[in-house]
Order: sequence, then structure tokens, then C-alpha cells
Amino acid sequence: MNQENQETMKRPVTAQIRAGNVARAITDGELLLATVDVPSPPERVFRALMTDECEHWWGAPGVYTTEAWHAEVRNGGTWSLITRLPDGTRLPASGEFIEVDAPTRVVQTRRYDWDHPTLGRGATRVTTLLHPTDGGTRVTVRHDGFSASQTAFEHAGGWERLLDWLRDYLAAEMDGKR
Repeated sequence: MNQENQETMKRPVTAQIRAGNVARAITDGELLLATVDVPSPPERVFRALMTDECEHWWGAPGVYTTEAWHAEVRNGGTWSLITRLPDGTRLPASGEFIEVDAPTRVVQTRRYDWDHPTLGRGATRVTTLLHPTDGGTRVTVRHDGFSASQTAFEHAGGWERLLDWLRDYLAAEMDGKR
């Protein structure tokens, strides 16, 4: 049944699931969802996200860089990384893998190991879904457990930036530019 028929028959309009080649995030202040389509299969996207390869694409000069990635990607495993700001400040983060179903689903905790201005050292929960598409993979991130709505809004912008970096990195690989 198409949307026009649903409206004529007074039935609810069915949502259309779509992402795009530019990352988008939305939040209600407690939960955020972010998504982007990338031109690589789920197995390749999973590897870029869950190995120290993320040090090559997660960040940009003048924004921050990622280093010292370590992960035991398994149920109950831990992960850690350091974000380095342009002035040299080191901001460590870490967490635990709650559920790993490679290459399509990862649920993990995330906490800052420094005193974040609005989140402190509290843990949040990130669920990453990798769904195969005709052109590659739809990456969907659900991030929840925020203690303040401002923190969720800040992280929404951060997820858009991170997913765009991931898309650009994998697109360059597909185009033979790296």
C-alpha cells in the first residue's frame, strides 16, 4: 500500500527507512540516533570501526585525533582510546562490549575517563548496527544514557562528524585514493 492509499483509507503512513551519503543525527535530549550510508560491505565497516584502523580516520587536524586504540571485541571485552586535542590535551575514553554480533551489531558502554563538563565520568550506551544495502552498508548508531539534554545535543553533532569521516575514509578506499 502506498502513502496516498494509506492517507485515503485513513491508515497510518508507513515510515520509509532511508539514510544518505551525508550523516544525520537526531535527539530528544535523552536518546540520539545517527545514520549514514557508506560504500563498503558490513565486514569492512566493522573492521574500520572496531580495530586500531580507526586511528587513521577518526579525527581531523584542527579538531582532534584518535590514538592508542585498544579493543577486545567480544562480549565482556573492553576498549579504550585517547582523543588528542590540537593543543595536545589528552582525553581518554573507555568502555565494555555488552553484545558483539560481528559484523552487524555491537552494543557497548562509553565513558569519559576525565571530567566531561556535562557528563562527568558517567557511562552511556552505544548500539551500532551495520545493515547491508545495495550500495554498501547503512550505519545506524543509537546512543543513550545521557545525564543532561545538552550532552545529547553535543554528541549528536559529534556522531554526524564521526560518521562523515568514516564514510569519506571508506569512499576514498573504494575510489582507490588511499
